[in-house]
This record gives sequence, structure tokens and C-alpha cells, in this order.
Amino acid sequence: MDLELANKRVVLTGGTRGIGRAIAERLLQEGCSVGICARNAAEVARSVDELRQLALGNAQVMGMAVDVADTQAVVAWVAAVATQFGGLDIAIANVSALSGAPDEASWRLAMEIDMLGTVRLVEAALPYLAQSAHASIVAISSTAALEAFGGPRPYNAVKAAVINYMSNLATVSAPKNIRANTVSPGTIYFDDGIWGRRKRDQPDVYAGALANNPLGRMGTPQEVANAVAFIASPAASFITGANLVVDGGFTRRVQF
Repeated sequence: MDLELANKRVVLTGGTRGIGRAIAERLLQEGCSVGICARNAAEVARSVDELRQLALGNAQVMGMAVDVADTQAVVAWVAAVATQFGGLDIAIANVSALSGAPDEASWRLAMEIDMLGTVRLVEAALPYLAQSAHASIVAISSTAALEAFGGPRPYNAVKAAVINYMSNLATVSAPKNIRANTVSPGTIYFDDGIWGRRKRDQPDVYAGALANNPLGRMGTPQEVANAVAFIASPAASFITGANLVVDGGFTRRVQF
């Protein structure tokens, strides 16, 4: 299936590891030009060098050290990517603070990074996306937003807010031919991710989550990246306002 992603221009927050890195790799394999950011300049530089090995044809890779809590930095970074690539077609908000503690500082951090980080990217990218014939916005949420899971945590509540924001964004952006969707991963395993740490530090929690997954395993960043590539692509041109769950059946709700 041709996703029609060749020559599309992408801006992606958090592309140096885990799900973000897998998304960058997947889109490069489809022929996209991809601009990534993360806070660690050395990790960004190393990732850009590695990702360039995957670029096809005239596709480009660029990266910058950016804190998504800094509005001016996000605006400048998006502008730099759009200038380098000659415009933007796809914006993907992936960064998360992974705030799990119930204290006020964690709530503020989750709002600043997960929610406002998404809003900052969207607002910075919209003027460029409005000039694209295939504009698409994707935000990474979580199945933790969909069910009571782990107690009243900032992560769960703010990820639910991201889904609501994207749904409303889809409605107001549709007349401008800009699609907006969310992808919600479930238990996704990679060594330096949250489930990798839990496997090492909380083996009982890890084993319980694994046992509750109907497919008998956790997902991979690449499987999430496949879903993001599809829903961001022109192949999904009539899908907007959706929340695509990638969880191996882990959540137990009926979707309408």
C-alpha cells in the first residue's frame, strides 16, 4: 500500500529515542524529510547522523535542541524546519513528561510539556500546514487517558486533555483541509522506556501488565510508528478527529 508520503515534510517533537525515534525512521523510509527536536543537543546530533542513513532520494533530516516548554524556541525551530524543507505537511507532537507523581509540581510539568507542548507545536506549524495540500497533525496520547489506570495521575488526565484538544482542533481545521488525529499507545516496550524500567525495577507490575494483554506481549515502538505513518498520510485522507488505539487489546472498553 502506497501511503503517498514521499516528499512530505515533517516536524516531530522528541525524535531521538523510543516511539519518537521509530516514527522518524518510519517516515524517512517512506521518503519524507523529517525535522526532530529534543532537549539534549548531543543526542539530537547523534540521532540526525544516524537517521540520515535512512533518508531516501532528496529527503532531508535536521534536528535542533529544543525544550517544548519554551514557546519562542518551538516557534523558531518550526520556522527553521519549514524554511529548510520549503514548507510543512505533517506536524507530530510526541514529547511527554511522563508525570506520575500526585504533587502539584508534577501536575504543572505535565500541563507544560504534554499539553502546552502540543499546543505550541500546533500553533507554530499551522501557518505552514495551511499552505499544504495534504496537511496533517498527529498527537501521541496514551491508553492511560481512556480508563481508570494507576490512580489520579497527571499523566492520565493530561493525555485525556490532549485527545479532547485534537478532536476540537480537527473540527475547526477541517475547512482549511488540515486533518488532526491522535494515536494512543498502550504497553509499549523498549529497554530505556517506562516498561523497560518497570521490567527491571518493578517486575511484578511488568508481569501483571504482560499477563493482561490479550496478544500475550507488549507492543514495539515500530508498531506505533506504523500507525502514525498511516494516519498522518494522504492514504488516511478522510480520517480526522479520530483517536487510533495501538494497545494489543489491553484496554477493555467498547469503542463507538
